[in-house]
Amino acid sequence: MLDVLFIGLSLGSILLLVALGLAITYGAMGVINMAHGEMVMVGAYVAVLSGLWLKASFWLALPLAFVVTAALGLVVERLVVRRLYGRLFDTLLATWGVALLIQQSIRLEFGLTFLGIHVDGLGTGLQNVAVPAALQGAVSIGGTEINAYRAFIVVVTAALTVLTWFVLYRTPVGMKVRAIIRNPQMAAACGIDVKRVNALTFAFGSGLAGVAGVMMSGFKGVSPDLGSTMVVDGFMVVVTGGIGSLMGTLMAAGLLGETNALVAIATNDIIARAVVFAAVILIIVMKPEGLFSFKRR
Repeated sequence: MLDVLFIGLSLGSILLLVALGLAITYGAMGVINMAHGEMVMVGAYVAVLSGLWLKASFWLALPLAFVVTAALGLVVERLVVRRLYGRLFDTLLATWGVALLIQQSIRLEFGLTFLGIHVDGLGTGLQNVAVPAALQGAVSIGGTEINAYRAFIVVVTAALTVLTWFVLYRTPVGMKVRAIIRNPQMAAACGIDVKRVNALTFAFGSGLAGVAGVMMSGFKGVSPDLGSTMVVDGFMVVVTGGIGSLMGTLMAAGLLGETNALVAIATNDIIARAVVFAAVILIIVMKPEGLFSFKRR
């Protein structure tokens, strides 16, 4: 039973990393970022390309993916999102368009396929990332054999969650982010550079998604549509936990991950996903503001 719970915990960990960025981005900026799933995909491709072209190890791919996707997120915020603040549906459509552009850029190898040029690691085919030998096999916890790579995912997610908590609650930037989440107009009136803080928030959330992509690449084939469903799963966690709430996001990710794992073991993946959706709908109906939500002023 412990191994099943641990599978759910590792699934919840991936969901948590994806949802953390969405939670603080939507909470602070009021932006539904449909390109967030593509940041997961880009992070996975960073692991693929860094291994093929830079001969970099899986360990190096983790910080490299964070930097690359954070930079990409910053570009998207500066060029697209910043011009659409306060226009929820416009940002939804615009970021959806950005997601399609990123996805097709990978699929068409940045247009080089039209010139008959192939870039190893890109294209429509599945790419694989080798898990380091240290993360292969199993570790024993309480007499139960646990997959070492899944344990690694849980540990990395825990570390990044603590880092996110520290940034939000123990740094000046985090204080500004929380002020913007509570009341952006009042925060601006108090002298906070809302646009700059929003840009940093967007970049940080994108970086977390990139790390999630690297970790997904270790147990799932990498393809241009890898992140398509991740944005939906991430938003389910966000609305279940409560907008802008770190604790709510953490609890919701664990709840949905464990539910998915337990039902999948008992039945199959399709029924498990249906049960997860039903659970989310039930929580939203009973508590529309989420399990743990900030009170806005």
